[in-house]
Amino acid sequence: MDIIKYTNEKRGEWDAFVKEAKNSLFMFERNFCEYHSDRFTDHSLMFYEEDKLMALLPANISGDTLFSHGGLTYGGFLLKNDAKQHTVNDCLSALKTHMEENGIKKLVYKCIPHVYHLQPAEEDEYALFAAGARLCAMGASTALDLKEPIKMPKGRKAQISRAKREGVEIERRTDKESFEAFIALENEVLGARHNVKAVHTADELYLLYSRFPENIALYAALKDDRIIAGCVCFIYKETVHVQYMAADEEARRIGALDLAVATVMETYAADHKWLDFGISTEDGGRYLNEGLISQKEGFGGRTNVYRIWELTV
Repeated sequence: MDIIKYTNEKRGEWDAFVKEAKNSLFMFERNFCEYHSDRFTDHSLMFYEEDKLMALLPANISGDTLFSHGGLTYGGFLLKNDAKQHTVNDCLSALKTHMEENGIKKLVYKCIPHVYHLQPAEEDEYALFAAGARLCAMGASTALDLKEPIKMPKGRKAQISRAKREGVEIERRTDKESFEAFIALENEVLGARHNVKAVHTADELYLLYSRFPENIALYAALKDDRIIAGCVCFIYKETVHVQYMAADEEARRIGALDLAVATVMETYAADHKWLDFGISTEDGGRYLNEGLISQKEGFGGRTNVYRIWELTV
């Protein structure tokens, strides 16, 4: 197995492989994973066997540590549809050699959760375990089966009905002003509750939307033509990921966010399998925000974990 460090000359080959991988995610296309290239030193790798591209590893490097990938929600090997366990074992072995030759002492490896796999694709986790890697973090996400959802409690249904009675309307917005208004609302909520801001600025999020208009959607809850709640979704082949959710005080009182999420569920149920609300944990999974995960479970979701491994060479 030979490794080539990604360069811009390989962009076409990289993106073509991403589209056909059995754990394909549009966020691994170069137009997405390079949007914040000023913040990360790219060290993405391409794995070849007899000149045939077998796997990709989106990655960045900081000091003597390789991350897969520090600026993305998920990371890990992207694999051909017919990739087998021995292939991934060989990729990891070649990666360890590459790390040793380049003075890289540690790999921090984010797994792609199974709900994003088009075919079983957990060869990487077994290879890591067999190589002596350590499971260092586990986030508790909440995933909902859109084909066979668990029934919502009466209270959640009542809030959805109330939002409709109050005249709340849900629209998929595509203009920059709506993205700006939503991120301002998101930052207001995050700042008040957690003293943090959204990972993306409004400009970054709208830039990504302009590059991937079929994969990024803002569902805004409107009252008197004002955004009082909403969610931003990243849309993959079989899974919809709720990247952001936000609601002001009025929206929480009248169930506007509940209606927005219910609309997303109805919109994608025919063509998608999973709705993933993202993690409700902090500190590598050691702290569980019980109120947040309870809110997500109220839509019929249950826990799906995000794993992060560390491998020292």
